[in-house]
Amino acid sequence: MSPQALPASPFAWADLRGWNLYFLSKVVLAWMGALDLKILPNLLFLGALLVPLRWRWARIARTVVAVPVGVALYYHDTWWPPFQRLLAQPGVLDFSADYWLELAQRFINWQMVAVLALLLVGYYLLKPWLRITTLSVLGMLGMAVVALPLPADLVARQGQAVAATGNTGGGRAPLAPASNDNLNAWLASFYQQQSSLKTAFPAPASGAPFDVIILNICSLAWSDLDEVGLRQNNLLDRMDVVFDDFNSATAYSGPAAIRLLRASCGQTSHTALFDPVPAECQLFSNLQRLGFQSELAMNHDGHFDDFIGELSKYGGLQAKPMDINPLPRALVAFDKSPLRRDGDVLNSWFKQRQAESTQQVALFYNTISLHDGNRIVGADGRANAADYKARAQMVLGDMAGFVDAVEKSGRRAMIVVVPEHGAALHGDRMQIPGMREIPSPSITHVPVGVKLVGMGAPAAGGPRHIPEPSSYLAISELVARVYALNAQSPPADRDWDSLLKGLPRTPSVSENEGAKVIDYDGKPWLQLQGSQAWSPYPEDKR
Repeated sequence: MSPQALPASPFAWADLRGWNLYFLSKVVLAWMGALDLKILPNLLFLGALLVPLRWRWARIARTVVAVPVGVALYYHDTWWPPFQRLLAQPGVLDFSADYWLELAQRFINWQMVAVLALLLVGYYLLKPWLRITTLSVLGMLGMAVVALPLPADLVARQGQAVAATGNTGGGRAPLAPASNDNLNAWLASFYQQQSSLKTAFPAPASGAPFDVIILNICSLAWSDLDEVGLRQNNLLDRMDVVFDDFNSATAYSGPAAIRLLRASCGQTSHTALFDPVPAECQLFSNLQRLGFQSELAMNHDGHFDDFIGELSKYGGLQAKPMDINPLPRALVAFDKSPLRRDGDVLNSWFKQRQAESTQQVALFYNTISLHDGNRIVGADGRANAADYKARAQMVLGDMAGFVDAVEKSGRRAMIVVVPEHGAALHGDRMQIPGMREIPSPSITHVPVGVKLVGMGAPAAGGPRHIPEPSSYLAISELVARVYALNAQSPPADRDWDSLLKGLPRTPSVSENEGAKVIDYDGKPWLQLQGSQAWSPYPEDKR
């Protein structure tokens, strides 16, 4: 059959021409789950392009207006956050050229490129034989039918069925069906409840001295360990306690460190992190009152995004950082600054610690060895690309070696491993790998471990696991309990059940400057800055 013999299309009066590729690509990608197609604005855009215009100047003017509108609408249909949020990442202009190139390559999804290439070939092969505009219109109408909401009575019956089954999650009252009002009310109730929580530290008491050592690791989440096959590792496996469901509550370093340093009070909103708080909310202020001298060490200079300034100004950590300049450069950071190896810094600090006369010390150690875009310095002095697994093995091994050194020294210590957030190695529909603008569960679900060195027998049979949802308040509470137990005279045997019983539970609520993610009834919900609407966080693309 020749092209002339085909029956006339019902849309023969209008032709989308090149716009057919625009709409067909959206239909295909939305069918694959790669787009969150907003059907109403797309149908309006389609209708505007289909309206026949008699004058050539009018058609040209429409195209001039349609191109930027189409680009913006296409971006709006992706799962990515608003474009202004991409540029709002802290210190984004300080990234090295190598890191910018690496990020640019991650935006390319070769599977999607292959699909769009096949679509392009099919378009030009079928164009002489079919009215492609007909396919585009039918495709968009089909997506509109799929997107139609369920009848209101069916939605109501489904909500009643959920309430009837209870869905209580272990005795809790059933939650109201998810809606903007209900989610906002739940979040407000969460912050109100958290505002009343505070760790009750004991009064200063005599007891065998010990140190509190906080190892704060940038870019380490359970999802990252799973991605590189390191969930079982020589650091976490030797802990006495491991929190399985710990929420870092943010996806950025500064806010994460502030939250950790303010662990002694309940969780606050992101904006409240930069408001003054009483000293009783600051973990290191509480420890200082108990006789611990605050100390600070990092494997970086702390200047990026004024990290070191935020520790003192908002976290209440009044300590001069250890001088790491004599130590050899081991990595080059994403912002071109030199990094030292964690083992070198920790061993250097511990050597200084053993020479001190101070009875008790509280150390805050921060490392960014696992940060996205870092490079390892080779034997020739050049910075070479290094995958995450190699760096993770180095960091975990160095810290496990540090724990060994503390054990062999005979010094008593409480070592707490607390990652800031994950590295987002895998990415998802809303964020490319390495992007942390939205604090998704895979980024904020981090492994936290506690090791008591020289303070009684370790937990039998490996680490004790805390499966309940937890956050920083549980760490502060555990520190207070260990201090109280240590102060008993004569020293009490370590009763792990009593030590861990009833630690504060904290529902999963996470915030960055431009996004909120909450766990509501077992599902993550997202609210972006500038919007009052909540939407389900899209499932992982794997």
